[in-house]
Amino acid sequence: MDNRPLQITIDTTVLPHVDPEESLTFWRDVLGFEVRSDVGQGTMRWIVVGPVGQPDTSILLSPANADPGITEDERRTIAEMMAKGTYGWILLASKDVDADFDRIQAADAEVVQEPTDQPYGVRDCAFRDPAGNLVRLKQAG
Repeated sequence: MDNRPLQITIDTTVLPHVDPEESLTFWRDVLGFEVRSDVGQGTMRWIVVGPVGQPDTSILLSPANADPGITEDERRTIAEMMAKGTYGWILLASKDVDADFDRIQAADAEVVQEPTDQPYGVRDCAFRDPAGNLVRLKQAG
């Protein structure tokens, strides 16, 4: 048996969207991510965004209820969780969390937590994207 560690990296994470235009505007115009692909039409769009200069790291903004195997009860649960901001979330890092927070707040993002020094040694803040996804932003170390 080969005991060497696998050479795996995180390529893409998925966050749901409700309104692709609102999500695109937030991730592209507010956070400054580049658009790598935009496939589909109407509300059924799959949009890949990522940080400029980091082509190996992406976020897929996906229609929340696109899976045909989801029941109506599950669709309602997903919609309720997204409305509360408990369905999707991501942790990002910033070289200047305070300055970036100010920029994000000025764009009218829903603020969940202003920059705070946490007892576990991290300075971070939190806000929601247009779909309700929680976005935590920590100071890069």
